Amino acid sequence: MSAETVTKAAQAGTPATAARRMMALARAELTLLGRSKATFFAALFVPLIMPLSLRTAVEDMDLEEAGLSVGSVILPSAVGFSLLFAVYSALVSVYAARREELVLKRLRTGELRDVEILAGAALPSVLIGLVQCVVLTIACAALLDVGAPEAPHLAVLGLLLGLVMWPAIAAVVASFSRSLEGAQVAAMPLLLVSMMGSGTFIPFELMPDRLATVCELLPLSPVITLIRGGWTGNLGAYEALGAIATAVAWVVLSVFAVQRWFRWEPRH
Repeated sequence: MSAETVTKAAQAGTPATAARRMMALARAELTLLGRSKATFFAALFVPLIMPLSLRTAVEDMDLEEAGLSVGSVILPSAVGFSLLFAVYSALVSVYAARREELVLKRLRTGELRDVEILAGAALPSVLIGLVQCVVLTIACAALLDVGAPEAPHLAVLGLLLGLVMWPAIAAVVASFSRSLEGAQVAAMPLLLVSMMGSGTFIPFELMPDRLATVCELLPLSPVITLIRGGWTGNLGAYEALGAIATAVAWVVLSVFAVQRWFRWEPRH
């Protein structure tokens, strides 16, 4: 499916609204995503497998003193894995591949605006991540006896901030790669650091204080903090505002970086 096909579909209907243009691009992108078996597998199945591998390690942790349970650790981590693999990692590959194929360059010659191109390309991955998060939340609540969230508004806010933040970060990372293979390599450091240091494998409550203070500044950390705090009800107003401020700061910085450095054409 070419950029010309997307542009014609976007222009159908009078007047063509931004929503229609993005949905036309999203449908085309979903078709392309399904054809990329490696990206599709990583986005769809890896986040569903990771929480299962984490359970044994979490059960060996001393969680009672921290006021945590196995479920309250695994559930936010499962959401984090979906954001990292289904949204961030997949979109780094998507943006890099469409740039190298000159799809992004051709799309800019039509009615689509820059933000519509990036948002439309991100929609399939974001929707896959959202559905995964809902499914994993229901599964964890049922299988791990997590119960209902004590502060559901914090959990929902954390998820929404994550779904906005990670597509923007993916666009930034894709901007600094010269090829699709390079983009996949470039995505790995932040993915690994986020998995190890954002409270997914080891909760902040079990980390040394200085290390936890640094790790709380990572982009995935406020999402995990808000979701976990939403379920346990142990997150105070000061901590919640700090997590929200950190997430918003990452969103603002990422959007600024995209506007400043995102490349629409291949590097030569």
